[in-house]
Amino acid sequence: MMSSRICEHLETFKANYGLNSYQIIYKQFISVTTQESRKRKARNCICFTCRLPVLRLHSCLYCVFFGCFTEHHIHEHSKTQKHNLAMDLSYGMVYCFSCEDYMHDKDLETIAKKQKRRADKVRGVRCTQYYRWEPTSQELQVLKDNPQRKRISENSHIGLRGLINLGNTCFMNCIVQALTHTPLLRDYFLADRHVCQFEADPSMCLVCEMARLFQEFYSGKSSPHTPFKLLHLVWTHARHLAGYEQQDAHEFFIATLDVLHRHCRGTNGPTNNSPHHCNCIIDQIFTGSLQSDVVCQSCKGVSSVEDPIWDFSLDLGPSLHMRQQRASSSTQTICDESEPKSLIDCLERFTRPEHLGSSAKIKCSSCQSYQESTKQLSLKKLPVVASFHLKRFEHSSRFHKKISSFISFPQYLDMTPFMASKIGCKSGSNDSSNVNSYTNGVANNDNKYCLFAVVNHSGTIETGHYTAFIRQHRDQWFKCDDHLIMRASVQEVLDSEGYLLFYHKQILEYE
Repeated sequence: MMSSRICEHLETFKANYGLNSYQIIYKQFISVTTQESRKRKARNCICFTCRLPVLRLHSCLYCVFFGCFTEHHIHEHSKTQKHNLAMDLSYGMVYCFSCEDYMHDKDLETIAKKQKRRADKVRGVRCTQYYRWEPTSQELQVLKDNPQRKRISENSHIGLRGLINLGNTCFMNCIVQALTHTPLLRDYFLADRHVCQFEADPSMCLVCEMARLFQEFYSGKSSPHTPFKLLHLVWTHARHLAGYEQQDAHEFFIATLDVLHRHCRGTNGPTNNSPHHCNCIIDQIFTGSLQSDVVCQSCKGVSSVEDPIWDFSLDLGPSLHMRQQRASSSTQTICDESEPKSLIDCLERFTRPEHLGSSAKIKCSSCQSYQESTKQLSLKKLPVVASFHLKRFEHSSRFHKKISSFISFPQYLDMTPFMASKIGCKSGSNDSSNVNSYTNGVANNDNKYCLFAVVNHSGTIETGHYTAFIRQHRDQWFKCDDHLIMRASVQEVLDSEGYLLFYHKQILEYE
């Protein structure tokens, strides 16, 4: 936040030194125009103390000193040299260490605007004139007719609303509860940012219906909502889910994301059916990247492939090797110590190297012959929302069963150990895109997540019921059982069985 009060220290600086230093720094390091000036900026924008390029770099206005704000090197310079003004080299704001705030100044703003116009003109960028928003007469009337304003406080129940079960639709109700409490998705729909692509028949757009659903949830109403229109649209666009028999919540979740993705506008247009290279809101939030490395056991050559993912499906049963041992054994006394007991165990097994064996040889591009190999999965890019599917329903030619063993999962999760940059896959070790995972050998907070929704299944594989836990505010949890909403404790959530787990990046936490 920038302070609008007059800063006596800035006024004194302007009177004694003028604003020439501010103008030079702004021109050379913020409104750069040529390739040479950008190279110069890249070379010189480093902290003079730690000698590293950092995001919040500040320049002293009194002397030639660049220091990072996050590590307080610019603060130390200000204290030792008695230089109390520094300029942010990303946006041009001036920070006063005596007032401990960024300062707004009309003279500085005039220089910044002039330099920006100059840079835009050199680069051939058309300047857009922005006008202050004024409500129309119709909007003024709406405000007069609705004088009450809603304020969401910590003990507010706005956003909590039950859903009527329309006949074995508890699977849908749980996913709707999880989606309506996904932070960035909520912000997107409540900001009315969706542009409908169904010009001929907007009533067929699932994204428009989701927008209406968010309005219903956050309208302040407490009576249960009947999502019949949502169910009809899902049946229309995902016909394999049509009918009143019990469906799988995970299958419904993926199908819903797929339809929402197809109905959203992305950079590749509304007809883009693949999550590759799309910037629609669904892919911005849910899409991550999985790296698969196949290593030839003869020449140790690595072949890497990256694939987009919307969720992580994690095995709970015995490993393939143990299943083969059990099949060849006449007794069933073999105990698989590798069977996961926690979400971390599942992720470790998910990213563990797997020997493909002699029956699955691949043709090595280096050896030019079929060789045995190992395959390892790792995470190349993390999604904003990480959803984990614990594969509790096991289907085989001989039997179908549900795995009800307890799998512990944390409230806060660090995904750093499962990144390609951490695992050290040969093909990704020198990739610049991996730099964001670590800074000076320390795990990046961007890889840390916190739990905000859990979907549970009770019963057997043939018949059962879905419920959900959702987080309303920090450490305020509620259990959603169709139309019933009940307060729950964090421990109740962590002690639950867990079928679908939803985490969002911890940087989205509100204090």
